[in-house]
Amino acid sequence: MSLLSPQLGQKYHYNPLRDNVSSPIQVKSKRIHVAGLVKASMNNNKDVHVLSKEHLAVSLAKYVSELSEKYIQEKGRFTVVLSPGPIKYLRKLVESPYRESIDWSKWHIFLVDERVVPKTNVDSNYKLANDGFISKVPIPPLNVSTIDDALPADGAADVYETTLRRLVTSNVISTSSQTGFPKFDLMLLDMGPDGHVASLFPGYPAVNETNKWVTYLKNAPKPPPERITFTLPVINASSNIAMVVTGAGKADAVYSALEKSPNANNLPIQKVNPEGDIKWFLDKGAASRLYR
Repeated sequence: MSLLSPQLGQKYHYNPLRDNVSSPIQVKSKRIHVAGLVKASMNNNKDVHVLSKEHLAVSLAKYVSELSEKYIQEKGRFTVVLSPGPIKYLRKLVESPYRESIDWSKWHIFLVDERVVPKTNVDSNYKLANDGFISKVPIPPLNVSTIDDALPADGAADVYETTLRRLVTSNVISTSSQTGFPKFDLMLLDMGPDGHVASLFPGYPAVNETNKWVTYLKNAPKPPPERITFTLPVINASSNIAMVVTGAGKADAVYSALEKSPNANNLPIQKVNPEGDIKWFLDKGAASRLYR
């Protein structure tokens, strides 16, 4: 029996003996639901869904739409932070019924990190987000916050943080009652095979930044070298984080994030511990080490 259901409406409880595949590590207090239709209960309080790529897009659209409705009803706005990886899995949101039913005028879009290149450059996260999602839905252009690409990395980070502070002052962005950092309604995040999140790379000082909202790098380990990024305190102040991770190349990092002890904070992904909820959307490749 396949780990991935061909029928969206069916539920599968993982059973290693029945399904003739190896058991997950320490499976006794864990239920992983394949096809992503049922909340998965993890022994480390993580909510993990393993889906085919098509079902991932369907499930993610429903999840984002429900949060959009909730926060617009409660606050009159919805603050969303994007990273490059999840963009292609937002494709169902630009189709019916979501394109017509979501109140896009109340959305405010931000980027969790950005390469310091012109917005028209193929390496620009804004270009990726705009081409793949933003331009396909009627979000007001003034509700999309981007960096000043004419500035160097340090200046771009300072100006972007100033933009966030202005939006906090005008009550567009909420703040955490625990830390005072900006509290976004939803962050859609990915991570790299090395466990980096946003542009917070293992071993780089930016990972340990605890005062700034936005910091910068001039020597990122992959091109382009100059980047700006939200800091971990901002990420962890989020009301909701969707970790959208696909591909077998990230399986080791997923395993480290979900199976290692809470004290094993060697990777940036292991330091992501939001005040609110975190939900993992994985494909079979990214989840493959969880089944060994």
